[in-house]
Amino acid sequence: MRTYFDHNATTPVAEDVLNAMLPYLHEQFGNASSSHFEGQQARHAVESARAAVAEALDCDPQEIVFTSGGTESDNLAVLGLARRYGKPGDRILVSSIEHPAVREAARYLADIGFRVEWIPVTPSGVIDLDALDRMLSQPALLVAVMAANNETGVVQPVEIIGQQCAEHGVYFHVDAVQAFGKIPVNPVTWQCHTLAISGHKIYGPKGVGALYVRHTIDLTPLQFGGTHERGRRPGTENVAGIAGLGAAVKRMKRLLSEVTPGIREMRDYLEEQILAHFPDAVIHGKEAPRVPNTSLISFPGLEGETLMMRLDLEGFAVSTGSACASGRIEPSHVLEAMGVPKELARGTIRISLGMGNSKQDVDRFVETLTRILPALRSSGCSRSL
Repeated sequence: MRTYFDHNATTPVAEDVLNAMLPYLHEQFGNASSSHFEGQQARHAVESARAAVAEALDCDPQEIVFTSGGTESDNLAVLGLARRYGKPGDRILVSSIEHPAVREAARYLADIGFRVEWIPVTPSGVIDLDALDRMLSQPALLVAVMAANNETGVVQPVEIIGQQCAEHGVYFHVDAVQAFGKIPVNPVTWQCHTLAISGHKIYGPKGVGALYVRHTIDLTPLQFGGTHERGRRPGTENVAGIAGLGAAVKRMKRLLSEVTPGIREMRDYLEEQILAHFPDAVIHGKEAPRVPNTSLISFPGLEGETLMMRLDLEGFAVSTGSACASGRIEPSHVLEAMGVPKELARGTIRISLGMGNSKQDVDRFVETLTRILPALRSSGCSRSL
């Protein structure tokens, strides 16, 4: 029996979402840019999905650009804003806990002459607003801050940051990939110029996402070759994926009101049980606002990679707070930014709950931990399984 506790990585496609996609994979196969009947069937699907996303974000449909996912949306926003409005030497302020989709885009800008500076966070994983205010006292082009961290689940004060950026005349990008579908997301209230979402985090398909682009903004595209998406994202539209994203967004309202409270209770119960059995465990960001499904937990004296692999053998899918590069396990850059000691950070796993999980799953998970952790600790967790 398998139990999936890795919904921040991806979610299963909901049945009604799949049903919304199927016609555009078979009988309604037209190109949305074609003028004939088949093409206009596809165009109707694209524009219906655009309207659904716009309604969820409380913005104009013309402010929605469909992309291949959260990474492309983040890249289009960060690089598109910098190339359109900036020049080498301009300052780009990026939170130190951003997803690689934003971090690596910023590093590329640094390679071509922009000045990239990293915004610090507090030990609880929240953006240091005083530090950002000091950084904004000097001219800057762009601030990029995620709405909710993919590892800790900590929700950032993006509305306050948006106000800070507005006061200083700075462009503001929000990666809302992990926030969308878990908490209310509103780019207008947040005063951001661009905002990224992804389909496969909300029980939609992989390979499709969207970028909100404020109507006053003109992005330089990443690719060229057509007038699709008002010239902002050339290429034949992924009609089936876009239809799936639209369907996933439409069902999201029900998730927020009916499903999310139960997931939060289950997450809190999980953490209570783990701390009851393992008092030395550390739950990162617990004292800060978090999305309801996410728990990032460190177990002193353990290797998170080893624990993750053992849990996989026991039938539980979780992720680790570390990334393996060149055969060497590196502690999470998020935990490093929070000041977590490297040895503690190495013993970290992320549990992200979702629809289909139950309290019984949590009980079995905790029972499994109580059975396997003593042996792992006694062995030092340093050997391959």
